[in-house]
Amino acid sequence: MSGPTSRSPLSEVLAGTPGSDEAVGVVRVLERHGFGTVEPGQLFAARGEHRGGDLLRGAVDDRAVELALAALTAPTLGEAHVPEDDAVAAGLACAGGATLLAHALAADPARALAAAFAAGAPAALVSPVDGTRALAVTGPALDEAHGSLGSEALDDAALEHVRGLLRRGATATDRTELAGTDVLVDLWVPVPSLLVAGAGAIAAALEAQAVVLGWGYGQVAGVEETTAAVAAFTEADVLVLLDHDPAFDAALLAGLRHGRGFLGALGSRRTQAARRERLLAAGVTEAGLAGVRGPVGLDLGARTPAETAVSIVAEVIASRSGRDPAALSAGRGQIGA
Repeated sequence: MSGPTSRSPLSEVLAGTPGSDEAVGVVRVLERHGFGTVEPGQLFAARGEHRGGDLLRGAVDDRAVELALAALTAPTLGEAHVPEDDAVAAGLACAGGATLLAHALAADPARALAAAFAAGAPAALVSPVDGTRALAVTGPALDEAHGSLGSEALDDAALEHVRGLLRRGATATDRTELAGTDVLVDLWVPVPSLLVAGAGAIAAALEAQAVVLGWGYGQVAGVEETTAAVAAFTEADVLVLLDHDPAFDAALLAGLRHGRGFLGALGSRRTQAARRERLLAAGVTEAGLAGVRGPVGLDLGARTPAETAVSIVAEVIASRSGRDPAALSAGRGQIGA
């Protein structure tokens, strides 16, 4: 393989040598067709003999290295095409092509992204599609800006946009128009963590689903422990309340006050109605009740604990992506978009 010979963690390549003011070349996916479902937030970086990150499971590494190093001189767009055999060998579903945006990233925003990635904190990278400028945004609420897109109006629009994406709680890639400028936005958020309050077969099935999805998983039994955990939720965190004890209303109330994360509660219609009345009596408004998904899960006709767990994580995924669940065959949008 041509290009840099050392593969390092992405955060190390972005951080560079302490005290250095050198820029790093980065490559992102601007457009693509084929490949099947591809994870958002793809980022490749090259600095000297070091490279890190991943684009299309490494299927376009040679092209990415070339573009990243050239981007230190001038931003550029590059095409990459992967035939069927190479795509499948890399773990992609099928052949495809992509337009790659390569641009330089100054030392300050690069280090900010590096620190966020190393800490598992939210981060975003926004640039015009010509790659001439870049803005990195980091912090739990994306409240730290590094770099600029060239105007206060565009920077403000970018900040508002990435914070809106963050509320979905999921890593995302978005090409959109902000303040009259065509931009590419990549947002990275921490991996979701699923907290289950209660025990039993459904809890075990939810743990299995968390493993498959690569989510964090925790299980609690006590009210105080659950309430404390929910009070510290991020946008990416998920509560599934299996225990029907009314005492666990305290955890739901803490979550509603906090206003972050996904709150779901299992139970029959009768259980949900009783919980609803208790929450209203505790001061929750009718509108506020929408913050508790109960009974949690999509209507998939689930019967077994495993099927119930699938329906629950499916609703979480739909909620995080801002989608109204429907069969793919009934839609007209791009698959995997």
